Amino acid sequence: MPFVLESAAFLFPTSEARQCSCWHKTVSLLVLSFSHPHRARQGARQSCKLQRKPSSVRLRPNYLDNGNNKMAIQQADKLLKKHKDLHCAKVLKAIGLQRTGKQEEAYTLAQEVAALEPTDDNSLQALTILYREMHRPELVTKLYEAAVKKVPNSEEYHSHLFMAYARVGEYKKMQQSISAQDENLSKTMFLPLAERMVEKMVKEDKIEAEAEVELYYMILERLEKYREALDVVRGKLGEKLTSELQSRENKCMAMYKKLCRWPECNALSRRLLLKNSDDWQFYITYFDSVFQLIDESWTPPLEEEHSLEGEVHYSIEQAVKFIEDRITEESKSSRPLRGPYLAKLELIRRLRHRGCNDEHKLGDPEELMFQYFRKFGDKPCCFTDLKVFVDLLPASQYTKFISQLLEVIPLSATAESEIALPDDIKALQQHLCVVQLSRLLGIYHAMDKKQKLTVVQELMLRYRHGLEFGKSCLKTELQFSDYYCLLAVHLLLDLWLEEGEETAVWQCLTLLEEGLSHSPSNAQFKLLLIRIYCRLGAFEPVAELYSSLDAKHIQHDTIGYLLTRYAESLGHYAAASQSCNFALRFFHSNQKDTSEYIIQAYKYGAFEKIPEFIAFRNRLNSSLHFAQVRTERMLLDLLLEANISTSLEESIKSMSLSPEEDDIPWKDLRDNRDLTVLFNWDPKDRDISEEHRKLSLEEETLWLRIRSLTLRLVSGLPTLSHTIQPKNSEKTAENGVSSKIDTIRSLLQQLEATVDSGKKFLEQKIQYPVLGPPPTRMAGFFSNGSCQCQTSLFYLVSDIYELDTNGLEDSAEVQERIGNSFKSLLERLTDLFNKCKGDLIEVRDGTLKTHPNLLENLVFFVETISITLWVSSYCDSVLRPFKSNLQKKKKKKKESSLAMPPVFTHFLDYVTDLQTLTSNVIDYIKGLEIILTALKLEDLSLKDTLLLQEEKFTKTVQGKVQSSYHHSVQEIGELLKKRLDTIKKLKI
Repeated sequence: MPFVLESAAFLFPTSEARQCSCWHKTVSLLVLSFSHPHRARQGARQSCKLQRKPSSVRLRPNYLDNGNNKMAIQQADKLLKKHKDLHCAKVLKAIGLQRTGKQEEAYTLAQEVAALEPTDDNSLQALTILYREMHRPELVTKLYEAAVKKVPNSEEYHSHLFMAYARVGEYKKMQQSISAQDENLSKTMFLPLAERMVEKMVKEDKIEAEAEVELYYMILERLEKYREALDVVRGKLGEKLTSELQSRENKCMAMYKKLCRWPECNALSRRLLLKNSDDWQFYITYFDSVFQLIDESWTPPLEEEHSLEGEVHYSIEQAVKFIEDRITEESKSSRPLRGPYLAKLELIRRLRHRGCNDEHKLGDPEELMFQYFRKFGDKPCCFTDLKVFVDLLPASQYTKFISQLLEVIPLSATAESEIALPDDIKALQQHLCVVQLSRLLGIYHAMDKKQKLTVVQELMLRYRHGLEFGKSCLKTELQFSDYYCLLAVHLLLDLWLEEGEETAVWQCLTLLEEGLSHSPSNAQFKLLLIRIYCRLGAFEPVAELYSSLDAKHIQHDTIGYLLTRYAESLGHYAAASQSCNFALRFFHSNQKDTSEYIIQAYKYGAFEKIPEFIAFRNRLNSSLHFAQVRTERMLLDLLLEANISTSLEESIKSMSLSPEEDDIPWKDLRDNRDLTVLFNWDPKDRDISEEHRKLSLEEETLWLRIRSLTLRLVSGLPTLSHTIQPKNSEKTAENGVSSKIDTIRSLLQQLEATVDSGKKFLEQKIQYPVLGPPPTRMAGFFSNGSCQCQTSLFYLVSDIYELDTNGLEDSAEVQERIGNSFKSLLERLTDLFNKCKGDLIEVRDGTLKTHPNLLENLVFFVETISITLWVSSYCDSVLRPFKSNLQKKKKKKKESSLAMPPVFTHFLDYVTDLQTLTSNVIDYIKGLEIILTALKLEDLSLKDTLLLQEEKFTKTVQGKVQSSYHHSVQEIGELLKKRLDTIKKLKI
């Protein structure tokens, strides 16, 4: 963390000047060990080394230091007359020129030196100073990259290179520079040095602050000197650890675990539970240690104490008695404690897992859970507490258990309702807990369609009754009965996705919109609405819903995928651009923000937080979502602007895109998505599993690779020039156009391989849970023909390049190949257009059925036609000069019979057909707009359903979907019109 090191002098707490510099060095070494800039040495060492180095008096930058820049330039000139190749003199002169306002001369002179790749310290340091003054830190990285190549064993140069990368935010290169070096350097150099410094201060009795003890503990822990760390915590220094509750005990416990000292772990956790029998973490440690001691057949010594921490429990009987005692003590407490009761269930679960026959000593799990419900059933946490232990019940007892719970809930029937309803909030919470458990145990899943609809009706009746208890709630508060509504929606989702009931999805939206009207701040309603609207292909209401969530900071990474996955794919280009901007703004500010966190942690002595902040920053920099948003945003910008408002070449240049560069950290990609953000009460076999997460990450990575390769292939088009000189200098093969086509061909091979991998992946036919990760666009990309179209376009580029390089003579085979490619491409584009035809909203028997796949196909068509035009523009740029030259030859020879090569006819026919096809698509989209406008959805109703009284919400939902579709086809149509104008300009 070089920026921390540079800031140390003024950021470290300076209340006591006595040991400040020593602590600066200690913390600096520790921070270096967190970051692992292997082969980096202390900056002070290099400074001292440079100071000791004898140098010419004329080279000393005295004039520059004193601000006499003109004199410095004169002295440098005099020296350069005698020593023309003295690098440092040139750089010092450049610094003088820079400071006198002659920036261009300074830059030219500096680049002369940099091109020679100097390796002497004076020149490198001077160039670094100059580049900083020019505000060109990226040039420093190139400088030290060259130096490291020439002097690979120089630790100083590795250190400077690492710091240079840090200044320009080249995190991937920072990591590469680290991994190339000695992995153990932090343990072999930085940490031992830091340890010796602190030990010296301990001996001198200079450690006074808690932060200093924390730092000493961290050093020992990272050196894996756990025994010494334990001695520090248990000793006199440990008495200073007072800012956090049980800080000292927690550190002792961590060291006991590292040292496998299970007797101490057991005794300490037992002692802490005696103080607070509701601290769950210590129950876990207590059980872990008991079973470890049982496995080791541990017995206490005869004469000595059991352990340093006191008495040890080393048998199941002792553990059972200990838990029973805690429950007895809890019964005397004025405040009910959940910990002892849950600990009893946890011990049963562990005993059953180990195959022990002692669980009967603790009682029947069903009875224990029943008693727990009677005691804590009115608390919202009751369901989440019992959720962990329901697998202790036999499946045959599920219905009986639920009935048993219902019997103890105080419900009363009224004349207005056939259903017994709760009289107060406590009874409502109890009943809600039972309903959630019913869903979790699979009781609702086993019902048929009619039974499920009956349950939905009952749940909504209970929901509306529960609103009576929340009349005084503020808009920012949730209604007590909101979960009833959510559970009803989950049942309807089952009917829609498992049984194909189209009316069920409209009921889902209706109920959620109704729920949101009563609880405007309920994030679960909004998130579920977002997922369902997106599945229906309606993005317009999604943007407003996501905005109302008011996502903060890290949420742009964890739930941002809900927005960015669908915006562009459903034709809402403006919203897609905006949503990408939101996400990218967060990721780009990450480096600055986390740097500030680190500095503040350093400043206030919270050293244990520094590695956490570093890990947090690295995790965000390697975020899958970050890579996706960045790639999609660049493709979107090209789609909306390239060859419309600006040329493709200008667009690519403004993005600093290069086909050779791939800055996505493929090996380190982190899936930071929160796939459990939506509440779920499904049984384990229906819930999202770790396997689903892995498969989703694999699918997302494959799709990202396809999109990234497509972007790089498009960015390579402007680099291909038709003015080829095969007999150029040796540099042509290295840096010229010929290497560019090799890059294109290499990327095309990678794309083909990735497409093959993607097809193999889809052959698995993976079905994610309803509320699990949304699938990528990859399946549609393959099935509608977009993939084949785009791949063939890049193969066409290779053929056109071959024609460009070899000329028209003896090119009949290539010309025929190009002509066939044009015909094949038009056929594929026509097939893709045919897959876009159909009704987006189909009215059947008074109900609606949507076809969002048609929208996605239209979006793919627009993307493919755009790539077609960029490739066609390249073809035009190659063929136009050929035709011009032929026409000149005709005029000179005055031969009207000179035959035109067939490639020109092929191209003109292709452009004409392409224009016709695009016009047909635009006309078709106009027709869709007319149909959507004329559709009278207000005349529809959800016949024979349960929600006729909520007709206004039904109409609202249907109107939103209709409006969104209309918006989508409008934006797609407008973009296609602009593309049609581009086609009309293709005339050779």
